[in-house]
Amino acid sequence: MKISGSIYSDKNRPLKETIEDLEAHQVDLLHVDCNDDPAVFEDIANIRGWCKLPIDLHIITETPEKYFDLLRKYPVEYVTFQYEQLPNDFKMPADITGQKGLAIITPTDTSVFDEFSDFDFILMMATIPGQSGGVFDPVNFKKIRNFKKKYPQKNVHVDGGVNGEVSFILRNMGVHTSVSGSFLFKAASIGHALMDLTKREIQSTFKVKDFMIPREECPIIDLKDLNLENILSGITDGKLGFLLVEDNHNFQGIISNAELRKTLLDNLSDIHGMDAQEMINRKPITILDTDGVDTMLHMVRQYSFPVTYLPVLNDKGNAVGIVTFVNLIKGEI
Repeated sequence: MKISGSIYSDKNRPLKETIEDLEAHQVDLLHVDCNDDPAVFEDIANIRGWCKLPIDLHIITETPEKYFDLLRKYPVEYVTFQYEQLPNDFKMPADITGQKGLAIITPTDTSVFDEFSDFDFILMMATIPGQSGGVFDPVNFKKIRNFKKKYPQKNVHVDGGVNGEVSFILRNMGVHTSVSGSFLFKAASIGHALMDLTKREIQSTFKVKDFMIPREECPIIDLKDLNLENILSGITDGKLGFLLVEDNHNFQGIISNAELRKTLLDNLSDIHGMDAQEMINRKPITILDTDGVDTMLHMVRQYSFPVTYLPVLNDKGNAVGIVTFVNLIKGEI
């Protein structure tokens, strides 16, 4: 996941010094907030003379047309317009270069992106736009899942409240870029903050239930319906590579692509006589929905093999969701 440093969050130093520090610490992008202020492009012109880092421009305005010529004169690598301020007839001119994004605040549903499906990414504002130091609203975890299900080829950017813990969760969800402002500049140094955004030790604020894939979005099969055809259909239709197995709502285990392949290989000589229950991993690694991120990471590190799926149980032992690690490599955990 790329880190986009919000340049105006540093209130204590000249802009050039901030840019040089961000470049020295290898931030991926420079996030530039434009709250309906064309003078921001003077800073963009100066930045181009100071470094070669890509510019990630976020414009909040009710009159986007007044920025079109500025974007032609000072092209940027990423340009985002805030949806809630845009006029109904907004159209992005085709000759404006760079990746195009639509920013939305937390109360706005991701379905508004349907009008802008030719854009490259969505920027989810997890706190109040333009205000530094806010707290990440966990409702955005669900919004990210919903958007990625509908638009798997589009990127997700997140701005607001991104600390070390949130950064880990966002990476695990496949977020492309996170914007970091006050978190970067309130640390002992930018280097310390960047280490926190990618570190292995996480101090938990969120519970697993805040960011897991909830039960209603999980592919589930009951023991009475367990046969090869239903297993293959369930894993295929679920598009997540697994099935949770229950017996009258009582959790029995999980069937992943790995268990499916192994059982088929073990029964090649008699596929039709195979007992489908052989595919169930009845003792998967599980976690409670009330556990924190630090507990989850400590648990995963104990195993020498990659943990891809982590069923989530409540205090009664019932499955309430799952955490997947398909967007992370083992070494990052």
